[in-house]
Amino acid sequence: MEREQSAFQALYPQAVIELRVGSSRQAISDLFGATCDLAVVGRELEPEERGAAVRGGLQLEGYRFARDAIAVIVHPLNPLENIAIDDLRGIFRGEISRWSSLGGSDQPIVPVVLPPGSGISESLIRQVLGNEPPLARAARVASDSLAVERVIEDPNAIGYVSMPWAKRGAKVLRVASLTGLPYWNPDPETVYKGDYPLTRYFNLFVRPEGAKLASGFVTFVTSRDGQDLVHRAGLVPTAVPVRFVRRSPMLGSHPTTGDRSSTP
Repeated sequence: MEREQSAFQALYPQAVIELRVGSSRQAISDLFGATCDLAVVGRELEPEERGAAVRGGLQLEGYRFARDAIAVIVHPLNPLENIAIDDLRGIFRGEISRWSSLGGSDQPIVPVVLPPGSGISESLIRQVLGNEPPLARAARVASDSLAVERVIEDPNAIGYVSMPWAKRGAKVLRVASLTGLPYWNPDPETVYKGDYPLTRYFNLFVRPEGAKLASGFVTFVTSRDGQDLVHRAGLVPTAVPVRFVRRSPMLGSHPTTGDRSSTP
């Protein structure tokens, strides 16, 4: 969001936007309480949040502006290449506790988890754990960058990060929705096509009666220029068409925003 904020204020120098960093749950709570004009959330609204809005007579408008992958990372020397969601579920539930259960060495698995209120953790809990919190003993870290550092330091660690952080030195695993189905790397094309099974949306939520500045910022983020900043950040734009330029089968592809969507 910092890039979008800077670009928006460069276009409109009179605009003043204050960014506050917090969990997705806190951002929604602040929006409900009218202590902020716009909430940037890395997931969808939870059913209880929708219910609270209805009970309180609150009107919200939501705008998807980016799609992300939940990338699963391990130590660079870990021999594991692929993992299915059911095995990932077993790890974070504490049911699979040693790498030998997955064909590796007889060493303990060390899960690395991000803050429970973050959008990425809440998305993982919903998609992998069936809305149940992780039960395995885990190393807790405060950010994606610290998750990468922790996994690189520990040969027995496994963690999850946002797609832009996936290739910062850790080994990225291919993921399948079920054992026996195809495994997919988390990259912009597999996320865009829906092949990669662990994804989440970034949303902008505003109150219709809120500040006009918030609506103007939404318009910018979902515009061509704003969406270009989204894909430069390593995420997949969702408010404009995207086409993929394939470089080679080994190197994969990268997205560009365009007038029409096409994939080879």
